Amino acid sequence: MLTLGLWSFAALVLLLGWCAWGLPSADQVKPFTIQHSITILAGDGSVLARYGGLKGEPINVKQIPPYVSAAVLSIEDRRFYDHFGIDPLGLVRAMWTNLRARRWVQGGSTITQQLAKNLFLTPDKNLRRKIQEAMLALWIERKFTKDEILSAYLNRVYFGSGAYGIDAAAKTYFGKPATDLTLWESAVLAGLLKAPSKYSPSSNPRLARERAKTVIAAMEEAGYIDKEMEKQELREAKIRVIDAAASGENRYFADWVTEQIDSYVSAADRDLIVRTTFNPQLQQLAETHEKAFFAGLKHENISQAAIVTMGPDGAVLAMLGGRDYEASQFNRATQAQRQPGSAFKPFVYMAALEAGYHPEDRVIDAPFTSGTYRPQNYDDKYYGEVTLAQALALSLNTATIRVLQQVGVGALLDVAQRFNFSKPFKPELSTGLGADETTLLEMTNAYAMIANGGYAVWPYAVLSIEDTQGNILYQHEEPVHAQMFSARTIADLDGMLQEVVAEGTGKAAMLSRGRVAGKTGTSQNYRDAWFIGYTNRFITGIWMGNDDDTPMDKVSGGKYPARLWHDYMEQAINVDVPSYARHMSWGDVGDGFSRMLQRWSSGDLRDFHGSDVPVYNQ
Repeated sequence: MLTLGLWSFAALVLLLGWCAWGLPSADQVKPFTIQHSITILAGDGSVLARYGGLKGEPINVKQIPPYVSAAVLSIEDRRFYDHFGIDPLGLVRAMWTNLRARRWVQGGSTITQQLAKNLFLTPDKNLRRKIQEAMLALWIERKFTKDEILSAYLNRVYFGSGAYGIDAAAKTYFGKPATDLTLWESAVLAGLLKAPSKYSPSSNPRLARERAKTVIAAMEEAGYIDKEMEKQELREAKIRVIDAAASGENRYFADWVTEQIDSYVSAADRDLIVRTTFNPQLQQLAETHEKAFFAGLKHENISQAAIVTMGPDGAVLAMLGGRDYEASQFNRATQAQRQPGSAFKPFVYMAALEAGYHPEDRVIDAPFTSGTYRPQNYDDKYYGEVTLAQALALSLNTATIRVLQQVGVGALLDVAQRFNFSKPFKPELSTGLGADETTLLEMTNAYAMIANGGYAVWPYAVLSIEDTQGNILYQHEEPVHAQMFSARTIADLDGMLQEVVAEGTGKAAMLSRGRVAGKTGTSQNYRDAWFIGYTNRFITGIWMGNDDDTPMDKVSGGKYPARLWHDYMEQAINVDVPSYARHMSWGDVGDGFSRMLQRWSSGDLRDFHGSDVPVYNQ
């Protein structure tokens, strides 16, 4: 027996020696290096997304309310102030729980052990690392006070959403420092430590609430609060976080903004806060109606949709780059190159109007042949002699090609360039029918130039970029909006696009009130369906189709895209959105629009209503 004991002791000494060999020294603390964070804010200040990590201000447990540390200790290490760095009772309890469950459901590591791992070790799970963790925990306990250990733990632990430390977590989820946390908020944050992604109050408010209730019950059981306080907290248990309205679909917009930041600033050495033009109300409406719309579809073979809403000055207010961000991060609003079909026709008629044509001038709509090119009308119907306004309203292909042939493809390409498309189109007749490719964002921006009276705008979203110390690194300045098209031609084209909705292929988009203008678009074999339209406040473009370019089941732009546009915009027109353009604002329906054009044609770009803070819906 003595021999066995000696051999066992020798084996233990060897094991400890093996584990101690290579043990990091006190000056080998892992640096607290995290990727600098980029926080994307909506126009109202709510958080859309955060990239990288955010480190809060260092805190001491004596600086924060006592229930903050009580919540953490209740759920993570209830005997923290009683053990010596290792909790034998807690370890036995965890082993028994795991044996009964026949799976790993509970860990036995103390907060000191977790800190040791965080400070010195890798996350590898093996016997040697666990023994090293215990040895370092004993050293930490001998070297520092309990309050110092708990403070260090709370300053380094990860709470999800890029937040490292209790102060960063409080600011991320509740918009306040850790010193201002309530008991319930403390329970929500303590509940995150088990699984930050799973119990995130931003993405999983129901699970976060249930987990926080578990923490509250543990606090009562541990004696930190009484039964009455537990009941009171559970009665008022609600998840209220500053970015609770943020959804996965917002990430399409946030990703698009993040890709542009390097072109504005080169501050890679600090955390950045980016304020944008994004409007959560419009985004929520777009998402709600898109989901409801697709829930009612059956066998039309449509797998994807994209939506962009802009202000007349180019401010991007809402964006859906697809139906499910988690399934696909490809942004169909900004990255997908698709054929716009007949949605491109207004640019043909703009070229004609500039060449001296009028909406009531007539053109022949009949079968057309030019070499091997033989465009056909939808359902092979032809109307004979029609006005230019009728040709656009009914989306007649052969009449449009005859107009283009008369004014010249070069005139169309010149018009397209002034509408700020980023790439040149092919010098072919088929380009007039939308056979070339572009993005939904660029098409929507081009329609914004029609809506605003012919002034050049570019899509933008970033209003300001600053660091966490409040230093302004970039501030949006309104560019000079050159008038690219005359007031007369814009007014004529605007009237023609209103007729598209009133009498033509876009009837499904007509709203219950207000001026509506727009155009449908359907590419060859129903691979793409579009409706892009505008009111006197917003411009919204909608695309539907399939990523693999397979045809839909006879889905045209005047069918589902126009209907979805109507459902969304019927409510969107009631949303109050500030104008971010200081030198441009937009007139009211009817006479207001005409007066606006008259004033712009005279060079007067002052606020139309004389307001110090113009809004789109004045």
